[in-house]
Amino acid sequence: MFSVIMPLYNKEPYVARAIGSVLGQTCQNWELVVVDDCSTDRSATVVEGFDDPRIRFVGLESNVGAAAARNHGVALSRGQWLTFLDADDWWEPTFLDEMAGLVERYPTAGIYGSGYFISKNSRRHVAPVGVESGFEEGQVDYCKIYAKTLCMPLCTGAVCLSRQVFDSAGGFAEGIALGEDFLLWLPIALSHSVVLLNKPLSNYNQDSDPTFRGTARLHPPERHMLWQLRQYEPLEASNPSYKRLVDGLRLYGLLPYLVESRYREAARRELAKVDWASQPRHIRFLYRLPWWLLGLRQRLLRVGSNVKQAFVRCLSR
Repeated sequence: MFSVIMPLYNKEPYVARAIGSVLGQTCQNWELVVVDDCSTDRSATVVEGFDDPRIRFVGLESNVGAAAARNHGVALSRGQWLTFLDADDWWEPTFLDEMAGLVERYPTAGIYGSGYFISKNSRRHVAPVGVESGFEEGQVDYCKIYAKTLCMPLCTGAVCLSRQVFDSAGGFAEGIALGEDFLLWLPIALSHSVVLLNKPLSNYNQDSDPTFRGTARLHPPERHMLWQLRQYEPLEASNPSYKRLVDGLRLYGLLPYLVESRYREAARRELAKVDWASQPRHIRFLYRLPWWLLGLRQRLLRVGSNVKQAFVRCLSR
């Protein structure tokens, strides 16, 4: 049986679609554990309107964040196979059936995933994970393909793993606001095989309220994944795929922190670990710019992005 774990916090406009996509699965051997993380809107009322004995609704007494809510849901669940679906995302009808097929064909893998759609500005496109053209399914080097495009090959709403593997990896990193899923997938990928089905079966919604998305704001280093990788630093000398990935994530994620005076020194310490000789010339040039010029660049990019999104929304009406 599949256990579907759904953390819920103020997703009233979306949660009915998420639950509906579970109910609409071609595989019906599942339970759904919805963990309400102290929502202040009518999310709970929407969930309670579903009448299906396989849906279990649990309300927490205090707001603990998505990682802890997921861990709580796992502890309450009973299925052998764990899957996760955020309350503003949704699945294609065959997701669970396709995961069951992967488990049957690759029984020794540690974690299974599918391709997924990114939904933004009311449009969908297939996430460009770094598999080779023509790749259909099979074992992948997680770090290697992630490093190619920096687009997550394992998306939280498009993975399946056994309860045993989840428990051995320690569950989701609680207290982390950005990258708690990466901090779980990484140790699994480093110690087990990763199997990917290159077929989009999940929908990662980026149209929901950005206030509740981890990427919408800067987080203190102690709550950001890039400052939680010290135990893996020896791999930077011995695992080229991991080194390319972590350096790519540093260069992609730390620029806004370099601009902010309160985080500048912490960002510089992490950036000092980058193998700069392996980076493209334009990246090296960018990071040599003074912080105030980087800040101006960030603001201009933000304005350009907002204008582009507004234009796309107008076209889609």
